[in-house]
Amino acid sequence: MTTTSANVTWQAGAVERTQRWDSLGQRGATVWFTGLPASGKSTVAAAVEAELVRGGRAAYRLDGDNLRHGVCGDLGFTAEDRDLNVRRTAEVARLFADAGLVALVSVVSPYAEARAFARDLHERDGLRFIEVYVNTPVEVCAERDPKGLYARAKAGELRGFTGVDDPYEPPRSPDVELCVLDIESAVVRVLEALAGGRAT
Repeated sequence: MTTTSANVTWQAGAVERTQRWDSLGQRGATVWFTGLPASGKSTVAAAVEAELVRGGRAAYRLDGDNLRHGVCGDLGFTAEDRDLNVRRTAEVARLFADAGLVALVSVVSPYAEARAFARDLHERDGLRFIEVYVNTPVEVCAERDPKGLYARAKAGELRGFTGVDDPYEPPRSPDVELCVLDIESAVVRVLEALAGGRAT
């Protein structure tokens, strides 16, 4: 763990991670959903969260829009702010996973380097990180456009919108790739990845 803050020291607690996890009867992990805006990330993440909770597992969804109401509320949508948004979200997810929860992160996270930071942060700390690429074509996302953002970006009202005038760097080897957004099968594939090995 590195920090740029002066005069701070990591304070160890009296409870080991294994004790926390044993008390919950589960292991912590982060499932990171990435994809274009309106690709279906939040929908799948919410469905996975519901299924986990129904099955008695502790899970919490960290949605990109929700985080921008608080933790990331001071950030805009420049490349630098997008990078910081992912880094902050990764730090929060790591804490949730360390506590023994399944953190379900749903953020566009368009840049490969920032997503690599999120994975490395978890793996350095001995925590599982599962990257789920919701691979929905931009044409389909723009047709859905539930918030009207693609239309606004194409009209020049929004600058730097991912998928229109800002790039999205697709994952090269995600743990799970969802190319057809069937919610039931998507949930099954994500849960399979959580339960065991890779599901691509």
